Amino acid sequence: MTSSFELRLSGLQNKHTELITRINKPIEGNGVYERHVYPVLTAAHAPLFWRYDLNKNTNPYLQERFGINAVLNGGAIKWNGKYLIMARVEAVSRKSFFAIAESDNGIDNFKFWDYPVLIPETDNPDTNIYDIRLIEHEDGFIYGLFCTERRDPTASEGDQSAAVAQCGIVRTKDLLNWERLPDLITSSAQQRNVVLHPEFVKGKYAFYTRPQDSFIEAGNGGGIALGLSDSMENAMVTNEVIIDRKIYHTISELKNGLGPAPIKTAQGWLHLAHGVRNTAAGLRYVMYMFMTDLDDITKVIHKPAGYFLAPEGDERVGDVSNVVFNNGWIVDDDGKVFIYYASSDTRIHVATSTIDQLIDYVTHAPEDGFTSYATVQTINGIINNNIDFVPQLKPALSVNGAH
Repeated sequence: MTSSFELRLSGLQNKHTELITRINKPIEGNGVYERHVYPVLTAAHAPLFWRYDLNKNTNPYLQERFGINAVLNGGAIKWNGKYLIMARVEAVSRKSFFAIAESDNGIDNFKFWDYPVLIPETDNPDTNIYDIRLIEHEDGFIYGLFCTERRDPTASEGDQSAAVAQCGIVRTKDLLNWERLPDLITSSAQQRNVVLHPEFVKGKYAFYTRPQDSFIEAGNGGGIALGLSDSMENAMVTNEVIIDRKIYHTISELKNGLGPAPIKTAQGWLHLAHGVRNTAAGLRYVMYMFMTDLDDITKVIHKPAGYFLAPEGDERVGDVSNVVFNNGWIVDDDGKVFIYYASSDTRIHVATSTIDQLIDYVTHAPEDGFTSYATVQTINGIINNNIDFVPQLKPALSVNGAH
């Protein structure tokens, strides 16, 4: 006779198998990218043998022993023909760790490797680590840059939320054995969302940083910056130059940060970033794009106005609502791009595009005029360009008199 333990275990296994093997279909897009019906990774994708003691003698009720709260903010890389996401997995204890999931096609059937990634500690142990970026550098290493969080040593005993964030660094050549390097040193009080440029710049390692005055607020930190370091073994940036600043009444008026490492194209470096603004309902995170010059990566040459991707529908609901965040994308040899983004700090989705589509978007979508007046001028220009294709339209005689 089958016991209740075995029946429950069989049900859990069947449900998990159904989840990780379901087919993910694209949703008709906007000409720039296509979303997909299902998230590619969720808390429920975590293996049962992480969450349950499967020994009937020690867990007769088959209770979940280790809860997973969310899977989010994953770095990504194509490795040995597989699409890999190095996800941030958050336990119900709020501690995050990294785990790698792989897929044959990049859009579904993602399965976690048996063991999560054990990141070595420094002499000053991390309390929490999260939001890793994976970068294949021309020096031959794969680097992982992530946020390392520790309690603020200057905080009072009554303040158990004050934290210090810095950039932790690991490197590997096989994604199995990870070497921990010293944390990045900068002149900024705090650092989050640090990304390594995949090529040397003037013979040095180039870091995209996001200077912050405090754990939450960017403060005087003006946006996405770039700085150079002589080495990775003792990485130090002494001069951070802002290349994409935060601006009043835009999607990134509060703060912004780079997502994954930029993609090199014939026209320039494609960048994907996130912008944050404050609203009556709280912080709103969206994703945006820009392009920098091939030879001078501090020079932004194209930047469409507004967001590239914002939370929609169920994506708006989760642990931290109204948020999308990206720190991983993969480019195939044929130019197809897989953009892995998290929604509301809860789950990971994929949007697919191509290099040609992204270049077309970044180089042709109008830039921000920063005023309502300039915005109307922009749309009137688009309308007038469409007159030959919409017979009932009449050219606007003036901006003020246009209807």
